[in-house]
Amino acid sequence: MTRRQKRPERDLTQLLGRSAELVKDAPAGVQTLPVGSLRPWAQQPRRAFAQQGLDDLAASLRAQGVLQPLLVRPVDGGHEIVAGERRWRAAQLAGLTDVPVHVRELTDEQAMIAALTENLQREDLNLYEEVSGTVHLLALALGADFDATRQRLYAAAREGGADVEVIETVFARAGLGNWRSFTSNKLRILNWPAVVLQAMQEDALPYTLAGVVAGARPEHQAELLTLAREGASIRDLKARLAALEDKPSRLLVDEARAARIGRKVGSVKWLRTLNDQEQRELNKWLARMPDAVKKALGES
Repeated sequence: MTRRQKRPERDLTQLLGRSAELVKDAPAGVQTLPVGSLRPWAQQPRRAFAQQGLDDLAASLRAQGVLQPLLVRPVDGGHEIVAGERRWRAAQLAGLTDVPVHVRELTDEQAMIAALTENLQREDLNLYEEVSGTVHLLALALGADFDATRQRLYAAAREGGADVEVIETVFARAGLGNWRSFTSNKLRILNWPAVVLQAMQEDALPYTLAGVVAGARPEHQAELLTLAREGASIRDLKARLAALEDKPSRLLVDEARAARIGRKVGSVKWLRTLNDQEQRELNKWLARMPDAVKKALGES
């Protein structure tokens, strides 16, 4: 019987519902602040800002301005950006001097939830950022650390329990879709090699291509990543991976020793020097030879 887990002693409606509302557009309360008076929040969950995407956004801001206000909170010496750092960076590239903002007094926890919620609702978010951000958001609601939250997601999918209600509430309020599909299809990318996750963040490597690279042996991943960056399709990557896997790996056998054994065992003169017990032991040893040797001798 599965032990029922204790439900987190948190008011999820207050924790997620109100904080999520903070990032929505509101006609009232919009101010204009100088770009130079704002600074990024050190705990901003989003780390990767692709230059091409910033350049494209800057071009749009030059033409239309910043349509969605940033969410900021007052700090000593100015204001800290809780949600909208990408718009702020692009506004600087566009040469804008002022940006519209919502100013809110927020605790660190409220700021983190608002930032995660805003990021997870952006269309340009890459899959790694989506998965990582979702787990961080759940961790706040469950009162657990990142790794423990991952394990509790898997456990909830397998066994149910009290966490299911919490998880469903978070996904529903943040508009994250089906949590079971997320757990079975997306959560596993956090186990992928660091080099693949880095490419997803910095090079916007698509999930389908990243999956092929992640499934390859470590010695082949760099070549496959290079091909992916150069525009290779998933079919191209799979074909190249198949070719690489067909190549024999580097020689791990002691070649000189194997040759000596072959010469000695193949010597009839030496074999006739063995007594009955030694011959029986040799036959047992030959019977246990690896399948590759049996195949080479035509015995399998």
